[in-house]
Amino acid sequence: MKAPLREIRFGPRDVTLQQTQAGVRYVRPVHPLGTYPAKITQKLDFWANKAPQRVFLGQRNVHGDWRTLTYAEFRAAARRVAQALLDRPHVSVDRPIAILSGNDIEHAILGFAAYYAGIPYAPISTAYSLVSSDFGKLRHIFNLLTPGLVFINEGEPYRKALEAVLPPDAELVIAGDPTGFKATHWATLENTVETAAVDRVEVTPDTIAKLLFTSGSTGTPKGVINTQRMLTSNQELVRNILQWVDEDPPVLCDWLPWNHTFGGNHDVGLVVYNGGSLYIDEGRPTPSGMAATVRNVYDVRPNVYLNVPKGFEALLPYLRDSKQFRERFFGSVKMLYYAGAGLSQPVWEELEKLAIETCGERILMFTGLGSTETGPAAMFPGKDLQRAGEIGLPASGVELKLVPKGDKLEARFRGPGVTPGYWRQPELTRAVFDDEGFYSIGDAFRFADPDDINRGFVFDGRLVEDFKLSTGTFVSTGPLRAKFLAACAPYAQDVVIAGHDRDFVSALVFPSTGAERGFFQNALNELAAQATGSSSRIERIIVLEDPPSIDMHEITDKGSLNQSAVLKNRAELVEDLYAATPSGRVISLQKELAK
Repeated sequence: MKAPLREIRFGPRDVTLQQTQAGVRYVRPVHPLGTYPAKITQKLDFWANKAPQRVFLGQRNVHGDWRTLTYAEFRAAARRVAQALLDRPHVSVDRPIAILSGNDIEHAILGFAAYYAGIPYAPISTAYSLVSSDFGKLRHIFNLLTPGLVFINEGEPYRKALEAVLPPDAELVIAGDPTGFKATHWATLENTVETAAVDRVEVTPDTIAKLLFTSGSTGTPKGVINTQRMLTSNQELVRNILQWVDEDPPVLCDWLPWNHTFGGNHDVGLVVYNGGSLYIDEGRPTPSGMAATVRNVYDVRPNVYLNVPKGFEALLPYLRDSKQFRERFFGSVKMLYYAGAGLSQPVWEELEKLAIETCGERILMFTGLGSTETGPAAMFPGKDLQRAGEIGLPASGVELKLVPKGDKLEARFRGPGVTPGYWRQPELTRAVFDDEGFYSIGDAFRFADPDDINRGFVFDGRLVEDFKLSTGTFVSTGPLRAKFLAACAPYAQDVVIAGHDRDFVSALVFPSTGAERGFFQNALNELAAQATGSSSRIERIIVLEDPPSIDMHEITDKGSLNQSAVLKNRAELVEDLYAATPSGRVISLQKELAK
């Protein structure tokens, strides 16, 4: 008998399906979206009045102790900084705020201050300042954004980036020691005396709240407009699904960067919308960063743990090795929630196994599907989620349109949580919306069960990455990529599938530490033995020596590969994969298996 699932309250998910003669499907939720506030600060105001002493935000200080702000303290600080912004004529809707540094309490205060003041702000990937060598993406963002105020938590690490991009008429604000910089200290803003002007600011549902820059398939950052309506409606649709937060406010210990919609919109929003607490995790899902994450999770005991798949993979060894940590973790968490990429089934199954061994219950492994442009939530499964890859049904308030593209169904969304477009890039905006106002996400879906719409959908790959072989055979790269990574775990970090207009499928592999050529040879042979035809058989691979480059647009700061950029930048290697006599770096499928 299967172990019971830890009980949590979920909302209804019924939908209707309408199909046109042209084969276009419209999937709409039966249950309407609940009422949501006009602006996200109304939720901060609500909880500051209802639970003023509850911790809203926590972060470790330089001594390793938790520094916390209650809802009342955080709200007061945000309103004082809002007054400071209103006092600055060089900060406005046309001259927004740019935040270059990562997650911290001052970053959060400045973001909510911008909400109160009705001034957009843009949290920008730290990698564009700290990892990039040419600052190309950062320069592009600053030219597009034209910021009037730039914030960093400390100066020295950002010196080269600031020298490259800081506008001469923009104010620089530093939370740390500003010595050596022409800058305003953070305390100047936070010690501003609030006036009635803060309450006179007209902030409507259509007011631009923030700008989130996403690289997209071209590698050129696009500024996704996030309105107040997007922030609040998105959290209401999440609450309609995760109804358990009504009786148990979410407690998070989270590292996910706020320049991304998952961390900055979903996670921060989930907390403030439902009166929860967020503890900033300075750790990362890396060999050097996981010790800090485990220490923080042990202290905080979150009741929902959110991470990208790599984060759950990195957590597994600690759960295996420490009974005390395992009992503390599974004793408090109500759901495990992944997003940003697909979780491998072996990781899923081991987490479930450890939970059952520890507490006798399964912990729901949850996910969703959306994008920066959808605010982010659009699709959610239910409690019956059983395998990685299932993405469920459109949430309340979200309409899903499925348009036939060859033998696939292209997904498009419409609803209050969808962006009105891209900042100062109207041509890009027009390109992603159809004549009915649906946003095209670029993904393909397929029915989990064609005979039962309420079983939901399964992710069917990125349409822009799919291609045809020279034989006309269509290759769906998403499922093939997932199968390869599962077979090569843990020695393949990522893979890029090649073969457009070629005779067979090949791949470029980014390896993990300790990977050996013989392992990949065996994996290639085993995968070929399971293949059903040329579209599911990889015949040659090259294991790459150089990691993906952020400056060459091969990888985003969250670790997502830009497949087309990798193939373009490494064209010489691709040609080697298809050479009549390939070099020794090419691993080829055994001839008897290639037939």
